[in-house]
Amino acid sequence: MKPGSLPALLLVDMVQAYTAEGSPFYCPSADAALQVAAKLADAARSVGRPVIFTKVEYEPGGANGGLFYRKVPALKSFDVGSPLGEFPPALQPHADDLLVTKQYPSAFFGTQLASRLRALGIGTLLIGGFSTSGCVRASALDALQNEFAPFVVRDACADRHEAPHEANLFDLQAKYAEVINLAEALTIIRDGSD
Repeated sequence: MKPGSLPALLLVDMVQAYTAEGSPFYCPSADAALQVAAKLADAARSVGRPVIFTKVEYEPGGANGGLFYRKVPALKSFDVGSPLGEFPPALQPHADDLLVTKQYPSAFFGTQLASRLRALGIGTLLIGGFSTSGCVRASALDALQNEFAPFVVRDACADRHEAPHEANLFDLQAKYAEVINLAEALTIIRDGSD
């Protein structure tokens, strides 16, 4: 798969639930992924590429979370007002970035992300975030199904365990996305066609 038109950076759920030890979602390699994501965000902003952040947020009691909220009791970590649902100091959205609040794994499901990307002329998504086996995978699959060329940045993703992280990167590369490293992602950001 080759990059399409204008690229954008999609950072999926890079919030404190994945960086805080003791959280049910803690990913040991989250800090390293955050550093890479911050480099990508800086590079994208420096050449005027869109940067999109997602976060999960539920009404008290999870009324807007449906079966997903009931299936995964730990999702209470994302009830409105929880500090675990906030962005860490190392990676904060800027005023010009797009913020998507979601309730399900995919950044596309139940949101206006696809229509916003089309309005901006986006054809390629560079994707990083947490967790590789969950919301990153779901968002990459939906990017493909919505005709946005997905490029998952290996160095900007993390999972609770290394095995599902690697297995999902393997599967994404085989079927749904291109899995690339930081250097390749920076080239796409720099050279993306307008």
